[in-house]
Amino acid sequence: MNRLKKVAILGRPNVGKSSLFNRLIRQRDAITSDVVGTTRDIKKRVATISGNRDFEIIDTGGIDDSTELFSTIKRLSLRTANEADIIIFMVDGKSIPQEEDKELFYQLQNLGKPIALVVNKIDNDKDEITRYWDFLEFGAERIFPMSVSHNRYMNDFYAWLEEHIPEKQEKEEALQIEDDELSFEDIIEMTHVDEQEDNKEIKVAIIGRVNTGKSSLLNAFLKEERSVVSDVAGTTIDPVDESIEYKEHKITFVDTAGIRRRSKIVGIEKYAFGRTEEMLKQADIALLVIDATDGVLELDERIAGLIEKYKLGCLIVLNKWDIKRDNENTYKKAVQNIRDKLKFLHYAPLITVSAKTGLRVHKILDEIIAIYGRYKKRIPTSKLNEVLKYAIAKHHPPTINGGVVRIKFATQYETKPPKIALIMNRVDGLHFSYKRYLANIFREKFDFEGVPLIIEERKRGQRIDDE
Repeated sequence: MNRLKKVAILGRPNVGKSSLFNRLIRQRDAITSDVVGTTRDIKKRVATISGNRDFEIIDTGGIDDSTELFSTIKRLSLRTANEADIIIFMVDGKSIPQEEDKELFYQLQNLGKPIALVVNKIDNDKDEITRYWDFLEFGAERIFPMSVSHNRYMNDFYAWLEEHIPEKQEKEEALQIEDDELSFEDIIEMTHVDEQEDNKEIKVAIIGRVNTGKSSLLNAFLKEERSVVSDVAGTTIDPVDESIEYKEHKITFVDTAGIRRRSKIVGIEKYAFGRTEEMLKQADIALLVIDATDGVLELDERIAGLIEKYKLGCLIVLNKWDIKRDNENTYKKAVQNIRDKLKFLHYAPLITVSAKTGLRVHKILDEIIAIYGRYKKRIPTSKLNEVLKYAIAKHHPPTINGGVVRIKFATQYETKPPKIALIMNRVDGLHFSYKRYLANIFREKFDFEGVPLIIEERKRGQRIDDE
């Protein structure tokens, strides 16, 4: 099969690149905004013009040198231009020509590829008279004044694209990239890159059945009574937020309403349950509080399911653990009960405490910080693939209907929780047991204790953050 032509859109921030990208793929896919620097990643989609000409359109981040982040974006954008077959360079027709734009255009022109200068935001005849002609000084062979947002003067631009994009062959169902070798550029372009600061603010949800001691635990953290404690089940209705500073971290605890069996939830508690779920969507870590005098009940299992649902880091807190129980034999039995009933939280560490006496409560804070560090951990692609090769060499993926399943590479594309994509030839060919095997290997090698690890299969060429 023939390879799709690659068409790259480049330019400074906020000139309309994402709007053109959306226009070409005929849907609102790239986020557009007046905020400079909205697009940071390289986004790729397949577009069609004239009904039978397919090409790969690539939206790049705005090229600027004002910050370190923008410098990184510029480097990746220029790398994309080197890989592209056709280049669209966009400028803002509402402003006067910028020397930086000229320099960038000349640099791209020297690549010797078909290149067009698109003067965007020419919304009316007045703009064309007062602004467009200024950009003729670029000396571009093909220059198109147009308004992407108003779909104005676009036909000549489409005709130019058609000159460089071949028609589909009749027998081809789709044009795809078939190269087996993956370059570093492929990985960069396919991977969603988070540019985020080292966040030291941790949101912790205290969750459990009614009357398991959640509010007492919160008061023990704060070393004063901030949350009402009572033997009356359901005392806490609205989530209670309290923050402390600990080891250079700001930890915000939310003491949630105790959860009853669904048939027992009445009146205002229905509202409280809804608030609890909303809060869980915002949390990083859940402290699952279990009453040591009862062990794991059916309702505890259902509550634990919410932690799985929202993919939170987790520490299981076995509360009301008094001195009489504090022996190895009793501890082993309690742990076995929890591991048997809460198999899906196998990754969660467990601690026994007494909020009433303060037994081991202080150790929870250290566990929270450690779990959060793993929750936001990012593994370099090179290290991840070293471990992947080790895992495959030790145990090859099983075949599917006689067909070989090949995992080409792995990359972590998101944190909080960590998500790993496996780029492979058959996305439906990986047995769940092999995914579990890889997850266990990654956990062992990179220490993901206390956090869920999500592994997704992706096709080669599919942007990794696509669903």
